[in-house]
Amino acid sequence: MISKTPKPPYYAVIFTSIREDQDKGYSEMAEKMEALVKSQTGYLGHESARNGVGITVSYWKSLEDIKAWKRNQDHLAAQTQGRENWYQSYKVRICKVETDYDFER
Repeated sequence: MISKTPKPPYYAVIFTSIREDQDKGYSEMAEKMEALVKSQTGYLGHESARNGVGITVSYWKSLEDIKAWKRNQDHLAAQTQGRENWYQSYKVRICKVETDYDFER
């Protein structure tokens, strides 16, 4: 599903990752983080795809909202587990969305 975002400007966090082969509790934590992020101030939605390389893009009202999510204690614990158990590598990019457009049939 494509996120319904407001009129720009807003922000996008692009999380690109390569995971380890074994789940090791990843799926359970991913469900927990998805439920938690939806309750965060400034969260606008997200989209995710995985085919070897995983890409998740989350959308936020402000940089301050993104920083608050990064500091969330449960999210910090998930980040630690990710580095220790789930990811071979990842990269985070934060962008300001200045223009968007869409098409829908």
